[in-house]
This record gives sequence, structure tokens and C-alpha cells, in this order.
Amino acid sequence: MVDESDLRRGNQTANALFGNAASVLVGDFLYSRSFQMMVSVGDMRVMQILADATNVIAEGEVLQLLNCHDADIDEENYLRVIRYKTAKLFEAAARLGAVIGGGTPEQEEAMAQYGMHLGTAFQLIDDVLDYSGNSNETGKNVGDDLAEGKPTLPLLYAMKNGAPEQAAAIREAIEFAGLAQLETVLKAIRETGALQYTREQARREIAIAKAALDALPDTKHKSALIQLADFAVDRNF
Repeated sequence: MVDESDLRRGNQTANALFGNAASVLVGDFLYSRSFQMMVSVGDMRVMQILADATNVIAEGEVLQLLNCHDADIDEENYLRVIRYKTAKLFEAAARLGAVIGGGTPEQEEAMAQYGMHLGTAFQLIDDVLDYSGNSNETGKNVGDDLAEGKPTLPLLYAMKNGAPEQAAAIREAIEFAGLAQLETVLKAIRETGALQYTREQARREIAIAKAALDALPDTKHKSALIQLADFAVDRNF
């Protein structure tokens, strides 16, 4: 029987399949290969963007670890982790497209803003799906984040707006990373409209992302970026 901690999106992790040593070595290979690819472009600006992004993402991972089991973090700090972690990767990828494509400084900044807000919305929807998604589609079980003690926005909103007993149950679930209170937590999330609230925040992020694209000419590529933004908030997986 495979432990849930050994699963990622419904599939066994490399660590579970091949052991820690092999996983670390393959990780090192991928990391060094990424540096080879950066150098092959021959553009110091590209290397600077990716180096800065890697540093910020690492800081975001540390912040997420510090926030685990902490039921007292607020929405601002929760969003800060998203901006540093998931959104920074999207931001760097979008900015690089403008740099390599020879865009103007204004277009580069517009693409960076697009990526950052797209990445934030993407993570917000991920957090929604953790409490509403179909496990066959998402590759995750309902409550996976709760089982890790992650205080995501649906939980924070439900804890703030739910009845005292509901808030207490959510707090206990976050602090002790257990699923014993899962049904109570899910009921609180439903009754407070926490998922709807989180989706609304994601849609606000997407609106900002799409507005940033006004700096780009109307092309099929811009249309594709708009479609990608819409997909990020409408997806079920």
C-alpha cells in the first residue's frame, strides 16, 4: 500500500519509486541541464531573470514550510507565498518570452505582470480544487492540502466567516494536519462560500493579467494568451 505522502497528482513520486539517492541525482541532473540551456541562449538578461526567479521561488518554499500548521496567517501572507512560489515561475516564463522575442521594455513588463497574475490565479484555483475537484481528474484527493497542514485561502476564509465551532475545527485540522475533522471543514467551506470567494479572487487576478496584455499588438499569440488566462480559472483539473 502506498502512503499518500508518496503520491503526487495521483502518481507515485520518484522518491517512492526509486529511492532518495536516485531522486536527488536526477534532480541535480535536471538543475544542471537547465543551466546549460540558459547559457546556450547567450543572453545575460535571460540568466539574470532565471537566477532571480530561482532565488525567489526558494524563498517562497521556505515561507510555505514556515506557514504549515499555522492557523493564524492572514490572506496577505498567504498571497505572498503564492507570489514568491508559483506566480514567480509564471512571471519569469512570461517575461522571458518578451526578452527572447525582442519586445520593448514596456512589453517585457506587461508580460511579467501577465505571468505573475496568471500564476496567482492558477494557484488559487488549485486550492479550490483541493476541496471540490474530482480526484480522477485532478490526481489529488480532497483534503490533501489539509493533510499537510497547509492554510490555504478557502480554509482561511471559512475560519474567519464560519461559526465558532467551525473555526475551531478548521484551526485544529491545520495545526495538527489531520483529516479527522474533514467533514466539518468541508461543511464550513460550503456554508461560508469560501470556494466562491477564492474563485472570485482568481478571476480578479485574471482580469489584471488580461489587462496587462493591452501593451501587446493584436495577434493570434495574444489571443492564445487570453485563452490560456480564461482556462486557468475555468479548469476542473
